[in-house]
Amino acid sequence: MYPTHRPRRLRKNPAIRSLVRETHLDWSQLIYPVFVAETSVRQTPVDSMPGIFQFNIDGVVKECSTLYEKGIRSFLIFGLPEQKDEKATSAYDEHGIVQEALRRMRREFPEAILFTDVCLCEYTSHGHCGIVKDGIILNDESVELLARTSLSHAQAGADFIAPSDMMDGRVAAIRRILDENGFSDIGILSYAAKYSSAFYGPFREAAHSAPQFGDRKTHQMDPANRLEALKEMQSDLEEGADMIMVKPALSYLDIIREARNRFDVPIAAYNVSGEYSMVKAAAKNGWVNEKVIRDEILLSIRRAGADIIITYFARDLALES
Repeated sequence: MYPTHRPRRLRKNPAIRSLVRETHLDWSQLIYPVFVAETSVRQTPVDSMPGIFQFNIDGVVKECSTLYEKGIRSFLIFGLPEQKDEKATSAYDEHGIVQEALRRMRREFPEAILFTDVCLCEYTSHGHCGIVKDGIILNDESVELLARTSLSHAQAGADFIAPSDMMDGRVAAIRRILDENGFSDIGILSYAAKYSSAFYGPFREAAHSAPQFGDRKTHQMDPANRLEALKEMQSDLEEGADMIMVKPALSYLDIIREARNRFDVPIAAYNVSGEYSMVKAAAKNGWVNEKVIRDEILLSIRRAGADIIITYFARDLALES
């Protein structure tokens, strides 16, 4: 008891605070998301996400090469096709934008870890995550196309497939098609607990993926639910996921902690576009110290239990070094 016990002894200078620090942020734990578009323009800024760009293939290779040299080793690739239709045919085209980007990136820096986001929303004319009939998103028909897309990514050089669609059974279908075609060594990072969140707004501008009608509440999770997230994660692991993700991160730290306490697999968390853009906007207005609050947010995600953080801040961290 006080005065014998004085916690401030362990805080009195930076060296001691560093010595006893419980949580650390290492760049090897970060994945940087990149947007690759079928365009002749090397890079196009995303207005709602300062410092983030849509790249063509030459541009994304240059961007990721720079960050790789700075210590960022993992990248999550999103595709922006030129052509969209109701069946998302560009998603599983052998020469689609993600597939071609993968081949180039694999040649340029073969040691990088390449993740690919697998969803249909960027490739459908209506902007939904699956095949739509009479206003309803069809689960099983969509899963077939997600599996085909995953196989095409594996064939092009992906290390991990990251399905983000939230269709039921898609992990099992992806695992099966990969194994049947000789890609049993390709991993799956499942967006297992992906909530229907308002924090995705800037991303939908960046990825050109806003739905043309309705919303995504029938397949993305209700923000009010905790136990359902555990069920979703358990299901995806049983279907063959190697890692599981919670998305978004900052408002769902309790879900990250629940996952860490329950599952003995790597846990990822997506520090999403809205979380990024709010910090950028507040910092621009002089309301917060951007670097300090950014680092505090990322540490909170690690402290909650995430082994891996997908974050747009990875670029700033690397370029500051």
